[in-house]
Order: sequence, then structure tokens, then C-alpha cells
Amino acid sequence: MGIVLILAVPVVVGVMGGLHWYVWRRLVRDTTVPGTVWRRLGTGVLVAGPAFMLTAFAGSQLGLPFWMVRIFSWPAYLWVAVALYLLLGVLVGEVLRPGLAWWLRRRDARTPPSAREPVPLPDEAPAAASADESSAGPGDASKPGPAPAEMTRRLFTARLIGGATAVAAVGTVMYGTYGVLRGPQVKRVTVPLARLPRSAHGFRIAVVSDVHLGPILGRGFTERVVATVNATQPDLIAVVGDLVDGSVDDLRSAVEPLSGLQARHGAFFVTGNHEYISGAEQWTTHVQELGLNLLANERVELPAFDLAGVNDVTGESHDDGPNLAAALADRDPTRTSVLLAHQPVFVDEAVRHGVDLQLSGHTHGGQLWPMNHVAALANPTVAGLERYGDTQLYVSRGAGAWGPPTRVGAPSDVTVVELAARQA
Repeated sequence: MGIVLILAVPVVVGVMGGLHWYVWRRLVRDTTVPGTVWRRLGTGVLVAGPAFMLTAFAGSQLGLPFWMVRIFSWPAYLWVAVALYLLLGVLVGEVLRPGLAWWLRRRDARTPPSAREPVPLPDEAPAAASADESSAGPGDASKPGPAPAEMTRRLFTARLIGGATAVAAVGTVMYGTYGVLRGPQVKRVTVPLARLPRSAHGFRIAVVSDVHLGPILGRGFTERVVATVNATQPDLIAVVGDLVDGSVDDLRSAVEPLSGLQARHGAFFVTGNHEYISGAEQWTTHVQELGLNLLANERVELPAFDLAGVNDVTGESHDDGPNLAAALADRDPTRTSVLLAHQPVFVDEAVRHGVDLQLSGHTHGGQLWPMNHVAALANPTVAGLERYGDTQLYVSRGAGAWGPPTRVGAPSDVTVVELAARQA
């Protein structure tokens, strides 16, 4: 494992460096003149962004204090989102560039020179030309360079596409970050279950997943999530994993408001993959101290149905994997069963054991478009309700965010799942 990591790090750094160079070339080099403040500013941003990323990613591994990791994490993770949309914008610009250049040539051909409008920032166009001429060697003297009009069109095209890309990327990330920091919205879904008794018709389960408390989302965010959940007045609360990104010692204050969760039948918790990264044994102990009921390959018999919970599949590498057979052992098969399992991929196991409804998270709904298409490659359902045989699977987009505190095309939510009896 260590050798794989050692080999992978330079590859990842090299790929990231190449992508950043490509973005710099299109957004900075092609739009500015050497030596100007805009060239220096653009270059500085595209160097500082990945530098913060590397520092934040390596911070915990290097043993940096948590307060220092928090400081680096904000610019680092926001840059991850900005860089993604800068890259997408540049790629879209490559498609638009030929058409825009063609339109400019047609426009110039139809317009008499005396009637042409001044080129934006014309004082820099000659500087660009002279800079190119001064860098040419003796052997290049016979090679004709681009005509002044062509250089003007190139500069205008580069600046138009580059400016639009920067504005769109920053605006998208700002809006997506605001959407996360204001707290999750409430989503309501009705799930009819064939075996649910009439007495449980309208039973409400508040599904909370992927809060990801850590160096960015802290105590204030937890308070907003708790207030949102309690306002729905649920009968039961299901916290389906990836609650934290960090140790109990670092996040003790951040998770404390969870003790205020209120539901008639209590709040239940199952582990996600990030609990195993953060210390699952310590966290499963601590959430119980906060008043949450742990379902570690176990079930509880509620008046109208059985509620089961399994450890996340990541636990298999920690000798603590899921065991649905143990969770459902000796139960009455005529009763409705609801399963809490962090990852949607566990639905195949749920189908084999005749589970009626599985509640999951993990995918974040993709979090940052177009990553929802990537998430779809690894998960049977990315978000929402789907049926697999006699088992229904509901996947929440999650209440928080991992990495960038930003969501685009996948708004955060706390879902109230209302159970419905068919015979009601």
C-alpha cells in the first residue's frame, strides 16, 4: 500500500500541475502582456491555489495542529471548486474559439477600416507584438508573423473567453458555497410499503447523511442541521454515516449540538466510510454519549416495523464490515423492515434478504456538476427513490459537503421519508 501511494503521489501532482498550466496558459498568458500587473496577479493566483491544496491535503498527515489545518482548508478547498469550473470553462472556450474568430474576421472584412471601432485596450496590442518580435531569433526573420489585425482578434477572443470563464467559475462557486453554508433544505418523500400496517401510516423518518463536520463545517453548521431536523418533528431520525472528517478530540465541540436531536422514537446512527478514516471506534462510542443509538449490524423492533443498521462496507478492511444476516437474525419475516446502510451499493445485499426499504447517502448527488455522472458509474442510485426487485432504495444528497463547502446541481437536504401503508 505504501509503495502504491509513493508512486501515485507524483502522478497526481504531475497531472494537477499540467492542468493548472493549461488553465494558466489560456486565462493568463494568452490574455496579458509579460511584466504587467495582470500577468503577475493571474500567475500568483494559479500558483497559490494548488500550493494551498497540497498544504491542506498533507496537513493532517504531517501532524499540523487542527487550527492550522482549518486556516489552510478554506482557500484550498474553495480553489478545488474554482479550478474545476475554470477548467470546464476553458474547455468550452476551445469549442467556441473558432466560431468567434470566424465571426470577427467576417465582421472586419465587411467593415471599412475608417469605420472600425477601437480594439479594447489597444495600448497593449502593440506591446504584445513587440514582445513576440523581440523574442524571435535571427532564423525567424523570414517567417511572417500574424498580421496586426489577426493579433488583435486573437487578443480580443482570448480576453472575452477568459473573462467570461473567470466570472462564471467564481460566480458559480460563490452561489454553490452559499447554498451549503446556509444549511440543508427539507425534502419530503412518500414511500408506500406493502407490508406496513395501517397504524404506521404517515410515520416520518428524518434522514441525515454526509454532514462532514471537519476543518470547514463546524459547530455553527451542526446547529443549523439540528434545527432543521427538529423543525420537521420526525418520529425517528436516521443518521446514515459520514458525520465527521476528523478526530473526536478535534471535533468534540462541533458535534455537541447533536445531543439536541429530538424524535419520538429517538435518533439512530450507522457508520460511513469517513468514520473509518477518522477513527470509527472512538466515534461510535462518542455518538452514543451524545444520545444517538448505534446500529452496528443490529436491529430494533419498533411497534410497526423493524429498523436495522449495518456498518459501512469500508469496515471490511478494519475487521468491522457489514453483516446484514446478523442484523436480521430471528426476526419475524412478515414484518416490514427498514435498513440504514451508508452506501447505496449495499442494496444488492438488501434485496437478497428481503428488506423493504434501504436508506442511504454517500453520493452527495455528485455534489459538483458534472461529477454526478462520475458518481453514477459507482452507485446504483445517485439520488432519490428507486426500486430494486421488492426493495426500495432512497439515497439522500446529504446535509453537508466533502472537500469544497460547495454544491452545484446537487443541493443539500435533510429528507423526511414518510412511510405509507397500501391498505390505508
